[in-house]
This record gives sequence, C-alpha cells and structure tokens, in this order.
Amino acid sequence: MDAQSRGRAEEIDPADQWVLNPRTGHYELQLNDSAARERPKVAAPRRSSSAPAAPTAPSPGVPGQRRGDAPPGGRRGGGRSRKGGGGGGRRKKALLITSGTLALLLVGGAAAAYLYYDHLNGNLSVTDIAGAGTGGFKKDQAINILVIGTDKRSGAGNEGYGDKDSVGHADTTILFHIAKDRSNATALSIPRDLITTIPDCPTKQPDGTTKTVRGAKGVRFNTSLGQEGRDAGCTMRTVKELTGIEVDNFMMVDFNAVKTLSTAVGGVPVCLEKAVDDEDSKLKLPQGEHRLEGEQALAFVRTRHAFGNESDLDRIKTQQQFLGSMMREMKSKETLTSPKKFFSLAEAATKSLTVDQGLGSIDKLTDLAGELKDIDLKNITFTTLPVLDNPAEKVKATVVVDQRLADPLLQMIRGDVSLTEVEKKEQAAKEAADADAKAKQDALLQGNRAPAGDVRVAVYNGGGPKGAASTTLGWLQNSKGMSKASNQGNAPSKVDATQLEYAPNQADQARALADALGLPATALKMGTTDAAAKTPMKLTLGPDFQKPGTPLAPPVPQELPKDVQQAQADKAVCAK
Repeated sequence: MDAQSRGRAEEIDPADQWVLNPRTGHYELQLNDSAARERPKVAAPRRSSSAPAAPTAPSPGVPGQRRGDAPPGGRRGGGRSRKGGGGGGRRKKALLITSGTLALLLVGGAAAAYLYYDHLNGNLSVTDIAGAGTGGFKKDQAINILVIGTDKRSGAGNEGYGDKDSVGHADTTILFHIAKDRSNATALSIPRDLITTIPDCPTKQPDGTTKTVRGAKGVRFNTSLGQEGRDAGCTMRTVKELTGIEVDNFMMVDFNAVKTLSTAVGGVPVCLEKAVDDEDSKLKLPQGEHRLEGEQALAFVRTRHAFGNESDLDRIKTQQQFLGSMMREMKSKETLTSPKKFFSLAEAATKSLTVDQGLGSIDKLTDLAGELKDIDLKNITFTTLPVLDNPAEKVKATVVVDQRLADPLLQMIRGDVSLTEVEKKEQAAKEAADADAKAKQDALLQGNRAPAGDVRVAVYNGGGPKGAASTTLGWLQNSKGMSKASNQGNAPSKVDATQLEYAPNQADQARALADALGLPATALKMGTTDAAAKTPMKLTLGPDFQKPGTPLAPPVPQELPKDVQQAQADKAVCAK
C-alpha cells in the first residue's frame, strides 16, 4: 500500500497475505487486525475451470497494496491514483502455467500450477531460427524441446567466469522428448566434447537478412552455438544430424538461470558421498546433505574435478541429479503453497530464458504447459547419449558416439518408447490393446492380390531420404510393373513411420503393393468407405524407409541395453 496516499504507518506485502484455506482449498486474502478494520475482506480471484488448481495472486486492483510492493510487473499502489479513485487500475491477466513447464524451461517437467502475469512476455528473449526445426510443437504429436545451457560470459552476473569475452558454447545440452500420449518424457544429455558434424546453418542477422554459416566436420558439439556466428538454430540442426530427431522448439539459458532459480525455490537439496574442495569451480562442501542456491548452486553444476573421474560425463550425471532435485523441490508442498515463491520463480525463469518464435510468449508457453501437466516425475528419465573415448587421440580429450548402445536408445526415442516403467495397470491394458490391434492388423494381409498393372498409388515423401518418392516411383514402374503409380513429392506433414492408406475396395491393391515393398501389416491403414474408380491409394514414406526393395527399419527396441546410463527424476542420488 502507498503509505503517503493511504496515511498508514504499517505496510503489507500482498504476496504474504494470500494463504491456503484448508477447508475450501482456495487461496484467500487475510490481513492483520488493523488492515482488516480499514478494508473489506476480498475473495481470491477465481481460477480457470480448465486449469489445474493453483494458488492465485492478488489482483493489482485490490485496495491497500503499498507502493513498491506490487507483484512483478504490476503498477505501484495497486493501480490507483493518489486521489484514491476506485477501479481505475488496469486489471492484469493472470495466466496459469504448470510447474512442469517452469521446470522444462531449464530442466524438465512435473505437474502443478504456476502463475504468470502478462508483463512476463517482456522478460523473454526471442530468436528467429531461420526455419530450423518443425516450426513448433503440436498437441497431437510427440514433442521434442532442446534445452541449451550456454557458458556465455556476457550479461550482468556472468562477468567473473573465465573468459569474459567468450561468445559462449552449447555447454549443457538436453533434448527433451515428451511422449505422444503425454505419459512419460526422456531427457537426453549430449556431451559437449562429442566429435560430430555441424551442418550449414542459415542464421538471421540484425539487419533482417539471412547469412549461411558453413558447416564443419569432426568438431566438438559445443561449437554448434556461438562460434562463427552460429545461433541456437544451428544447434537444433546439429542435433537432428546427430540423432535423427527433428527438434520442435528450443529454450536457452545462461549461468544466471541456475543462480536465480535455485534461489527462488529456496535452495536445491543435494547429497555428497564425500567432501568437495574444487579450486576451479570454488565449490567447497563437507560430506552429507546440503541445500544450495545462487553462486553455490552454480558451482555445483559447473564443477568437473570433484566427482567421478573428473570428466564432462561425470559432470553431466551431477547436473542430472541437481535438475531432478530441483524438479522435486518445485513440486514440493512448500513451493506449491507459497505465492511468494511463485512470483520469484516466474521472474527468474523468464528473465533467464531465450526461446524461438514458436515459444515466444507466455500464451505459447502456457499451451506447452497444458501438454506437460500430467507427467509424473517417476516417468521422467534422464539419460546420456552413449559415447567412447576418441580412438584418434593419444591424450583423451574428446569422445565419439558408441553406436552399439546409442542406436537402440535413439530408436526408442524416435519410436516414442518410454524408458520408464509406467503404471502396471496402464501397461497391461496397453499390451492387451496392442495384441488385439496386431491380430486385426495382420488380417489385412490375408486375401487376394491385384495384378501389378491394376495398382494405383500416389507416393509421398513424409520423412524418408531426400528424393525417396521419385526413386520409389521409378522402381515400382520399372521393376514391379506398377505403371499407374505417381510421384506427389513431399507430404503435407511428416509421419512417424511409412504408411499406406487405402479404401476397403482397394484391399487387393494394398496387399500387392505391400508384397512388392515388403511393408509390414502395421503400415497398412484401411479406411471405412470405398473409393471411387481410378482413385489412387496414398503411400507416405517415413523415416523408417531406406530405399525401395529394402525392408523397413527393424522394430523399435522395447528395452534399453543394460550399459546405457539412466536415472529417474523422482529418485534422489548422492554425488560421488
């Protein structure tokens, strides 16, 4: 409250006055006795019926708000004039967003609700990534978000870390895959010292033009950002080149993010199996449990010489443990029932965040939140792309992909297979449904085959190799006698796997085409109504398609090799 305009000696912080009423489950504004005598009791703003239950903040129009203590971005004095006119303040729009999204901004998802004000849009930094990625996540598909932690030294609070003039690298990179059914998520860490190929990267310039930064082979992954003018779009393109997974959106943070978020949440619990005294990171802690925030939290996630064999791979494990603990803390009762922490977390997250245009507003982040709110922490898995020491080096400084372990891991992520054990009842129901669906699908291949010359099919490329539709057309016409096939170029949208769509009265043609291409029963998608005469079937080639005459990629593994590192977000692990 503005003491000058209200004539009150005692000041009240509105965030402290909103408390949970256990009888109603709602937040209510509760004042001290003197304030209550001066002001009528005000009910908390009603929450959206479509959003999960969440603490709500006082409206900036509520009387009695002191100057300088407005919620982040709100007008001082509750938006009222010194003359005390009622209702003159502009009402702020309150947006409910899950803690899963707030966590995902930096680390991963959980389920709870956070409140954002419209002004937080102004905190976000937005980068035009010149067409990198899919153009944005979609509600009915799996989601892939690239979270990048840069070691850029510029910016307030970052001056004291190493080379202050460094433009930064992709120091910490995590690819978050959120399942299509939103039941689970996988957080794949990519080692910064991995030797890989960086493709050519179109990058937007300050004057609005686009410049293509030439790619490079046999270089460290972390040079995909910052170096030679590369932006986050280059890192997205590099991840696709490396994993075969196209990224939907990116989120990028710097050193400040760890400091401000860990402080806003009231500290992040960590456990040490041994005492730590690292001169480089300045981390000095005794053995046991600690609650870290600010500079100390940053030192914990930056240290490379305190744990394991002092490699970047062990630092990744430490970071995963820290991020899992931060998510558990964000979901804790102490955080969820504290309006003050909500405000602090909202400010810390958005001020630290750079995103692409597809996530460049609180509204868009709220949409993403709706997709993540039901994921349980036990179904979020941290893992690391399997690597080996670079055999070309005598002094081991870099790593290369361990294809034996990486291939099944990446196949599972691309195939949207969970790395965690989902609820047993749900899993049993899913297995029963899958078995029933498989029996029905296999039946589609039983029956007559049409002559090759009668097969009409339009071929689309929906994620297969470049030129796959043209190559397949020539092969069908010249090698299989299917002269009525046609090439339709790129499909309107990409598919997860190759599929053949046809009408019931085209079933004999579908079986003939499936025989020719070696399509499994799962690739056949029969409609419900017959097609008109001379209507072609629709064949869409997916990422599992290699070339005509070659079987599709093998079935996706359902379990990881035992040697692949993984950890669940709901489990606390001591650093060692």
